[in-house]
Amino acid sequence: MESLAAGARFNHTNLIAHDWKKLADFYCRVFGCVPLLPERNQNGEWLERATNVRDAKLAGVHLRLPGHGENGPTLEIYTYSAIVPRGESAANWAGYGHIAFEVGDVDQALKAILSAGGTRLGEIVSAEVQGAGRITFTYARDPEGNIIELQHWHP
Repeated sequence: MESLAAGARFNHTNLIAHDWKKLADFYCRVFGCVPLLPERNQNGEWLERATNVRDAKLAGVHLRLPGHGENGPTLEIYTYSAIVPRGESAANWAGYGHIAFEVGDVDQALKAILSAGGTRLGEIVSAEVQGAGRITFTYARDPEGNIIELQHWHP
């Protein structure tokens, strides 16, 4: 099988939200993400075919993630007109598990998440990672329950 690595470039991660505006505001306030206009409001047969979602209608926005400049990857937050519910996510679920942000102070970042409507998931822990260095990190949840890792690597 031929690799696409030479032409591939990471583009975005998508979160499906119950309320995309509130969730986008959370990521902008807590992590300094910046909305990239235009806001998206999409529907039609082309979207149904691509997503395999009958009567697909969605709205949302892409957020520029901090630390990667003008052409960096984005966090895409959309709300479909019909959302399939799921149970509470867990750190050890199969598939995509969490989004991670490197921060200067894990405790302060966790406090910002909590004051913006998120919740604590785990404890703040520091550990030596053999061959990589010392990390301080924790897991939390955004207001819709998606897991966020906060991490700080020590010099």
